[in-house]
Amino acid sequence: MPTLPDLDITFQDHLLPAITAGTYRVDIRHVLKDANGDIDGPDGSPDKLPATSEEFEVRAAQFVLDPSSVHAVFPAPKASGDYTLVLPHITLNRPSLPWEREPKWSRVEARAPWVALMVFREGELPEDPDALGLTASRTVAQLCRPAESGVLGPAITGLPTETEAGTCRTIDVPVPLFRRLIPTEDELYYLAHVRKVAKRTRRFEGEVLTEGDYAVLTANRFPRTGGAYTAHLVSLEGHDKPLAGTIPGGTTHLRLCALWSWSFTSDPDARFDAPGLLKNLIAPSLSDDPDRLTLRLEPQPTGTAHAEDTYVTERLKLGYVPVPHRVLSGELGYAWYRGPCTPITAPEVPVAPGEHTTADHLLIYEEEHGLFDVSYASAWTLGRAIALADPDYAADVTRARRELANQAAAMMALAADPARSARAAAVDEAVPRPGLEWLHTLAETPLASALAAPPVDPVDVPRAVPRIPLTRAEARATLTTKAAQGALRAAADQHTASMPDWLDRLGLLRGVPFHYLVPHPGMLPDESLRVFAIDPSWISALVDGAASVGIHTSLDQRLNATLRAATTARTTGARPAAGMLLRSQLVPAWPAMTITASRAGTDLAELRRTHLAPDTLLVLFDDVPDTLSLREPGQGIHFGIDNGGLIGLRQLTPDTTPPLGATLPGRTFPTTGTVFSRFLRSGGEEVLSLLGSTGMVPALAQALGKTALRPGELALELVNAPLEQLLLPGHEEPTHE
Repeated sequence: MPTLPDLDITFQDHLLPAITAGTYRVDIRHVLKDANGDIDGPDGSPDKLPATSEEFEVRAAQFVLDPSSVHAVFPAPKASGDYTLVLPHITLNRPSLPWEREPKWSRVEARAPWVALMVFREGELPEDPDALGLTASRTVAQLCRPAESGVLGPAITGLPTETEAGTCRTIDVPVPLFRRLIPTEDELYYLAHVRKVAKRTRRFEGEVLTEGDYAVLTANRFPRTGGAYTAHLVSLEGHDKPLAGTIPGGTTHLRLCALWSWSFTSDPDARFDAPGLLKNLIAPSLSDDPDRLTLRLEPQPTGTAHAEDTYVTERLKLGYVPVPHRVLSGELGYAWYRGPCTPITAPEVPVAPGEHTTADHLLIYEEEHGLFDVSYASAWTLGRAIALADPDYAADVTRARRELANQAAAMMALAADPARSARAAAVDEAVPRPGLEWLHTLAETPLASALAAPPVDPVDVPRAVPRIPLTRAEARATLTTKAAQGALRAAADQHTASMPDWLDRLGLLRGVPFHYLVPHPGMLPDESLRVFAIDPSWISALVDGAASVGIHTSLDQRLNATLRAATTARTTGARPAAGMLLRSQLVPAWPAMTITASRAGTDLAELRRTHLAPDTLLVLFDDVPDTLSLREPGQGIHFGIDNGGLIGLRQLTPDTTPPLGATLPGRTFPTTGTVFSRFLRSGGEEVLSLLGSTGMVPALAQALGKTALRPGELALELVNAPLEQLLLPGHEEPTHE
């Protein structure tokens, strides 16, 4: 049974650089010793060789963070959803960044980061009351030495003048709010870790888990109250005393440097039964007929068996639906129609491009039952209608046909009279061309005298050489020569610049109305998922119809192959081979749902994804998958707790069963109460208490049989993996990775 490759991720406590940011001096002194190890010289002086010293500076981010340093954030910027069980976090591309500056309070063996991620609710920050992620732009000098009364900035001194003149983003946090939200000195150590990703690349919302090392900082506040929130990555450098609990009297606000900011909305009412919905989506495939997940209309049992019922049932299984159809003689009946999305691999049909001038050429007649198959005829008509509805494309293709026809007409005229160009050159040489002197003469001579002047002798124009005219067939035959084809192809290339991209978009079914894709509502009911193959002949007919615009003459039809060849040569050729349609509450709830399709272990390319309706999603792939995965949007690795306010414990001991990092079946934490009832700070701010008498870390360590937890181990226990549903043979239950 095919499976999805696993991620290989390691959580580390920190990545301490060999040397932190600052200015350093290296002193070099030469000491000469004799064979006995004594300092040479009668006076024992080491100064016989000159000493030297060098200074160097190690620089790191301090007041401004380059955007390239931020890998991803969660929740995503401007996202809205149920984040009541989530601890927001930020992922940084440079794994040592949180430890590149050394806070004065940190311990050498367990260095705390110099940055922290703080989360604020709307109405809490005076300069951003709506929690939009706004900050105030100030100079570094205004950050460190605020002019406003009652505002305390970081105690950072000795900065160069040019540094103090630089600008940074700041927030002013009320002192009571700062005390309630800021992690303690020891807790900061647990809120940062390093993520090492190896072996496997996998895409999630907002982040690509590629091979490499990343730093991750986690907030300590759950957004449990509905409303807008803003997250700020703040610098704690220079705030040693406030972090230790000492704030000067009269201080009303602390000014913090905000290195990165974003906002999101927490909506507790957005919660829904995602596992139940996922399980219900694949429920039809768990019956005796797994093909019920294909896009087709289910036949309704009639209770009696007739040959006609068998015929209709077989047609419906092939993806056809009956549609009204009026024949040329006027009778109204019905015909069969199937769109580009089929439940089976569509057989090849002789749909030669460019050879059809009307949709009737693509009608398929079933003589046994006297019915038409109008699938390809409808596709051709639809393609033509889409093209005519786009004034830019219609104008471009019409202009290209006119230019090509003019070029061909000139070439046929030349072929009909090969001596014409030579005679024209002779006439030009023999007949003197009058200059502008006659204008001066007319201006200086009275009109009566000019009119009385003797007439000018007529020009002796050579007589045309008699010839036998070519027939129309002979003239058009000249267009098939190699030279003529090269010239026509060059002209076509010149005038079809925008057409290839337009046809590429049409080939991905852009602009095709929904009822052409799903011709009957019963094929895609509420809370359903349908997979399908793509009929390439249907798309070819669609494109042919669009390419037929502007054919008005037999010459246009003759040149159509040249125009199509010039256009097709510059198209990407990317045509879908399969896809899926999803109609569910999951679509608006998870607008950035992660969908992974693979075949024989190789990921397929996603050619197109679009929301056909608020609750309907269409995805097209470049091949037919044997494995399809629907994943809850998220970074794939975000942090929080499970439904019910509990933590599902994971294995921390290597070389055991279950393996390191796997879920311990049936074991949750805490055994009594919930995280919210036992391990939150007082004050109703939903701030997690990590250490102390009510701290979660010591209790969690005890539950796991350990004396203490490290930051990497805590991160592993708080991993809140997204929900995933695999469409595999025999796979029923949605899982958390």
